[in-house]
Amino acid sequence: MTIEAINEQLLRAIGVGVALLDRQTFLFGFRNDTFDEWFSHENQPGQLQQLFPDLDVNAMQNGLTETGRYTSEIKFKKKRRTLVIALDFTAANDDVLVLVCQNITRIKELESMIDSYSMMVERNTREIKREKEQVEKLLLNIMPRSVYEEYKTFGVVTPQLYNPVSVLMLDFVGFTEMVASQDPSVTVTELNDIYSAFDRIGEQFGCERIKTIGDAYITVAGLPDPTPDHAKAIANTAIRFVRYLTRRNLSHPHQWQCRIGLSTGSVVGSVVGIQKYVYDIFGPAVNLASRLQEFSEPMEITVQDEVANVLKDQFDLENIGPRTIRGFSEQDVWRLSDDN
Repeated sequence: MTIEAINEQLLRAIGVGVALLDRQTFLFGFRNDTFDEWFSHENQPGQLQQLFPDLDVNAMQNGLTETGRYTSEIKFKKKRRTLVIALDFTAANDDVLVLVCQNITRIKELESMIDSYSMMVERNTREIKREKEQVEKLLLNIMPRSVYEEYKTFGVVTPQLYNPVSVLMLDFVGFTEMVASQDPSVTVTELNDIYSAFDRIGEQFGCERIKTIGDAYITVAGLPDPTPDHAKAIANTAIRFVRYLTRRNLSHPHQWQCRIGLSTGSVVGSVVGIQKYVYDIFGPAVNLASRLQEFSEPMEITVQDEVANVLKDQFDLENIGPRTIRGFSEQDVWRLSDDN
């Protein structure tokens, strides 16, 4: 077997098509079997432009003149499949042009699969990031950021004693009757508007909304970070809650009237539950605020004696006398008024 025959077999074995062309006329002088198998026609074209009508011959000539080489790609139908062939032209000398063709269909298919997979991964990454942000936003709505960071890092939240803090407990007068007499969607929409406004007001004074239970709204000043003026912050928040509802009632058909109790003391804060977990606070200050709001008249704020002693030089307070508070000793109770 001659060297030429051996080379021909090797070229066929690795699936490379080879052709020799006249550099001046671009007529084929030699084509191996692989080349003919790919580009076989009933009437075999004898010129390069006839076989590859989409080939940019001018660009090829410029490339051959500048570097002696030019590469391109073509696509064509072979039976039911689209083949992609890489063309590599090399100037052997002034008269002969060598064309080497390689089937890169599978490579292109793999590249397309990789691109699709990359796009899918990128899309999934964006979706995961968006879902993570939504989960973080949801968790930050039910617990302070420092508590969330601890939960995210360790998976648990260590119960913390906060002392002292000031607690605001609010509920609405006649809420049960209101729910029974009007469309539930209206009630929920209005509660959402009111609670959103309460959240914004509380945030201005550094208060942390703990939770809402139906018509009950609980917020705290001095948690999770200690606040020296926690009593003042909770008093300003309460006054502005009443002020907001008063203004709102002037332009809304449904009249919302609240009762508010304010207290100071210690609380324990922690995440409660395993699956449907929630951040909550417990302790004397919470219970006392709940009892005090029961003494309030509609759109009034009732304050314990200890809070009143702190606020008396800065706020309008009225002593309404001693009251027996369930679970606590008898003590003076005060009415906090908006002096504006």
